[in-house]
Parts: sequence; C-alpha cells; structure tokens
Amino acid sequence: MLSVALALLPVVGFLAVLFMMDSFKLVPIRAILAALAAGSVAALISLWLWSALGLDLQSGDTISRYLAPVVEETLKAGVVVFLIVRGRAGFLVDAAVQGFAVGAGFALVENVTYLHAFGVAPLTLWLVRGLGTAMLHGGTTTIFAILARGLADRYPRRPHVAFLPGLAAAIVIHSGFNHLPLPPIVLAAVVMLVLPLIVLFVFDRSERVTLEWMGAGMDLDIEVLQLVASEHFTLTRFGQYLQELRLRFPGIVVADMYCLLRLELELSVHARAMIMAREAGLELAGDEELDASLDERQYLQRSIGKVGLLALRPLQVTSDRDRCHRQLLAQSRKRT
Repeated sequence: MLSVALALLPVVGFLAVLFMMDSFKLVPIRAILAALAAGSVAALISLWLWSALGLDLQSGDTISRYLAPVVEETLKAGVVVFLIVRGRAGFLVDAAVQGFAVGAGFALVENVTYLHAFGVAPLTLWLVRGLGTAMLHGGTTTIFAILARGLADRYPRRPHVAFLPGLAAAIVIHSGFNHLPLPPIVLAAVVMLVLPLIVLFVFDRSERVTLEWMGAGMDLDIEVLQLVASEHFTLTRFGQYLQELRLRFPGIVVADMYCLLRLELELSVHARAMIMAREAGLELAGDEELDASLDERQYLQRSIGKVGLLALRPLQVTSDRDRCHRQLLAQSRKRT
C-alpha cells in the first residue's frame, strides 16, 4: 500500500492543489476527469507502441533520452491541442489545469504498469516514480498547454506557430530530465522542488492575465453593445457592413444577423460577469432569460445558415474564446 501511495498520490494531490487555486472555477470536475481519462488513453497508446516495437520498460538510454520524450510528449500534447481547438480550454488557467490533468492521467497509467511489473521493487523506486517522473509528466504538459493557449491567442490562424514551440519545450525538458547524470532519488528531489515552483509561478501569472483580459474585454463588449443598440448604429462600420450584406442576402436574414450580433455581445457580457463573480467567491446561476437567449441564438444561427455566418466573420468583435463562453453558459444552464 505504501508503494501504491508513493507512486500515485503525489501527482493527484498536486492536481487537486491546482484545481483549488483556480479562483475562476473554469474547469468543472467532469472536465478534469475527462482530461485524466484522455491522458490515460495516451499512456496506453504509448505502452502499445513500445510493445509493438519490441521495447520494454527498461529500454536503453537512447530510447529514454530521445525517443520516449518525443513520443510521450506528442501524445499528451495531442489531447491538449484537441481541447484548445474545440474551445474547451479557452484561457491560460483552464488550459494549465487540464494540461496537468492529462499529464497526471498519463503518469498514473504508467505507474500502475510499473507497479504490476515491479511490485516488489524497493520503495525508492516508487518515490522516484511518484515524486519525479509523474510530476514531470504533469509539469511538461502544463507548460505545453500554457504556451499553446497563449500562442493560439496571438496566432489563431497559424497552428504550427501556436503549438510547435510548446511541444519543443516539453520535449526538451523531458529529455533533459532523462539526461541528468544524477542518482534517481536526487532527480526526483530536483523535479519535486523545481517543476512545481515553475508551474505554480506560471499558473499565478496566468490567473492575473486572465483577470486583466476579463475586465478589459467586459468594458469593450459593453461599449460595442451600447453602440449596436444606439440610433447611430447605421453610421458605424458594423451598420454599414450589414447594409452591404442586404445586396447578397434577403432583408429578413440581415435582420437576423443584427439580432445575432447583439445577442452574442449580451451573452459574452453575461459569461464574463459570471467568471468574475466566481473569482469573487459568488456563483451566478442561470435563469429562464438565459435559457431563452441560448435557444434564440441557436434559432438565429440556423436561420442565417452557414454562408451567412461566414459573412458575419468580419464583424466578430470578441475572440475564439466565445466558444468557451458558450460552454460556461451551458454549464450554468444545466445547474438550474
């Protein structure tokens, strides 16, 4: 039992710490469990790959120093990329939490495999696996997630620029850990002391950036919403663009476009207010008005159609985080 505890509990405990540090409560428990499961699947794929190549858990230095970091970090990064592309990790904070959960799931499966294969090994092995390797898996995936999310915001149309630097950093850190000419117990101590501090520092910085972005975005959304609702709307670039669309779409569709533009801004303000309330320790539950707004948005999107929605892209005043906003509002809706 002590071996199991040393191998499995440290990484789970640190994940719990990150979850509790998330003052915005962006990541629900079910999302963490899903990330853990996805990381576990990535580990199973990795183990299958080593078996298919005829390699075992005690492969030589070349495998552990070069091939393993590339394969394992790429598999974990693939899960994080999916979360970002699908809008399930829209901020630095939730990307960090889910990234560590993916790495934790990977490490748990890997350590369970080791426990099954070397159950009678000395406790120092499980100390190294639990405090060293497991934390390494979680830490490198967290670093990748934060870098990928930040660069995806800066280069939304250039995925190779958004994802490759973080992947390279994760591989280099992992490979560097495997290269260090130190006794295993010392390596575990280095990882346990250094990597969590780096993760916690970056996580704290990510929370501050998220809060700053939230406040600035709230101000912008309210300002644009007031402009859209004003009598001078037709004189703005938004109004002029919609007037031009009347040459390509029926008037009723253009009217729906205007309604959708205004509704999206209202929902964005609602989502930001909900996140900021969570940061203050409050919870804004959904109501019938929110349900009606979400239903209306679905109706307007169907009415406008895919071509019309593409034509509205130039009027997008928020960012790709809109998808994350929609998920947060949907979560609030489910709680009612």
